[in-house]
Amino acid sequence: METIGGDLRQMQRTPLATAHVEALRIAGSAARYPAGAFLARPGEPVDRFVYVEEGEIEVVNPYTDERHLPSTIGPTQFMSEISLLNGGAWSMAMRAVRDTRVIEVPREAMLTLMSQIPEMSDIIITVLSARRRRQLEERISSLRLIGEDDDRNVRRIAEFASRNHIPYISLPLGSPEAEASAHRCAIAPGVPAVIFGRDVVVTEPTPDKVARLLGLNLDFGDDEVFDVLIVGGGPAGVAAGVYAGAEGLCALVVEDVAIGGQAGTSSRIENYMGFPTGISGADLVWRGEVQAMKFGTRFAMPRRAVLLERLDDESFCATFDNGQRVRAKAVVVATGVQYRRLPLARLTDFEGTGIYYAATEIEARYSKGTDTVIIGGGNSAGQAAMFLSRSARCVRVLVRGASLAASMSSYLSSRLEADPRITIEYGAEVSALHGAEHLEALSIRDVKTGANRVVDARALFVMVGAAPNTEWLSGLVKLDDKGFVITGSGVGSAASPFATSLPGIFAVGDVRAGSVKRVASSVGEGSVVISKVWEFVNH
Repeated sequence: METIGGDLRQMQRTPLATAHVEALRIAGSAARYPAGAFLARPGEPVDRFVYVEEGEIEVVNPYTDERHLPSTIGPTQFMSEISLLNGGAWSMAMRAVRDTRVIEVPREAMLTLMSQIPEMSDIIITVLSARRRRQLEERISSLRLIGEDDDRNVRRIAEFASRNHIPYISLPLGSPEAEASAHRCAIAPGVPAVIFGRDVVVTEPTPDKVARLLGLNLDFGDDEVFDVLIVGGGPAGVAAGVYAGAEGLCALVVEDVAIGGQAGTSSRIENYMGFPTGISGADLVWRGEVQAMKFGTRFAMPRRAVLLERLDDESFCATFDNGQRVRAKAVVVATGVQYRRLPLARLTDFEGTGIYYAATEIEARYSKGTDTVIIGGGNSAGQAAMFLSRSARCVRVLVRGASLAASMSSYLSSRLEADPRITIEYGAEVSALHGAEHLEALSIRDVKTGANRVVDARALFVMVGAAPNTEWLSGLVKLDDKGFVITGSGVGSAASPFATSLPGIFAVGDVRAGSVKRVASSVGEGSVVISKVWEFVNH
């Protein structure tokens, strides 16, 4: 299956060409670092690109100050991370092994060079993506989570990091590594904690606080103005971000949970053209995010839009959940849909401790060796069943209807029916949840007879129904009776099938009434809409 980058250890080393180095020298300046000097520390902004001419740079373990990896960065190589593209922070400490001479190019100047010299940009982005892949696979990070399996707040950080391709190290409570980390940070042993860098302990950890440490939660100037604000970082929103940047629009994409949206929770997409072996939704959209950032599109998360207003000059003002505001000449609504929460007693008690709305690697680990139940008959539920069956003891899929034919792709339903580890129960629904601190069992009701039975279950995945995220639109555009945004001919617009009832606001992807709920169509809509956004902004 396709992933986010090449294997760094197997990649053929492709140095920058002589012309590339000369361009760096013109745009940047020479700098020297004596042996032992730190070039970067975790949390500092990636504000420059560093090309090594002489010397050697090593990755340093922030907790021990010892070399973290056997390989180092030497002459003709460069020091940087993928966060160079969005102005994020360094995730690891970097130190000169011996006297080192480098060329340093300021970030903005480097992004300009990359846009002007695509061959150089290709080399750099390929290497940076491979480095991030290695960090994820080998858990190379300055972000440490203690007690992920025991504390709901720490688990939320793990889920946020995992879905956003942020590497982290998870340490079980009471393990020698957790005790040593607690001692270095002068915190009580045996207590769940989130630690960043050498000694930054995140009190009352939230995704927002961690995002700030990593430079992902951007601060905007008062009423900063963009050509287009794209609300939603799923396939449609990220595709719009790619094309907006490519067309020279000043664009901002905001996402309240994780780049990838609901599609980012799909463990394997096999029917997306160009990926014959399949690709996870998170990896697909991550590639798009990198592509958009290369063109200058900015991303901010976790950031939820709570209010949209139209100003006297016919521009728009969006207010976010943290009180910050931005202005935009046009708005693309790409907020998608979310799975409906079941009307069950104690639902909130078990959310994150047995009840989940996504089936990614992290949820698969939580459900390893357990009896797992999935509610839903769509493709997402089917992919989740196939994915979780590798780690769960058994997987039970509950479908209210009598068949999967109308809701799930044929290739997928046939796989579920053929897999001995998966059981499909038609005409069934969950009626009650049981357990103390964690989900332990649930009641299943027969839709026809009303009979109930109790089955053991440590994990319940809810993937049923779809509620559009449109409350923040504040009544500015017309919605259908289910809350989806009406566009095109439905509001009398012949100019664009994605135009809403208010000029300047466009809707794409699953949030749009009548759209095809597939990743490929969302990507297509996000790509196509930008031509009309460009016309509106520049009319």
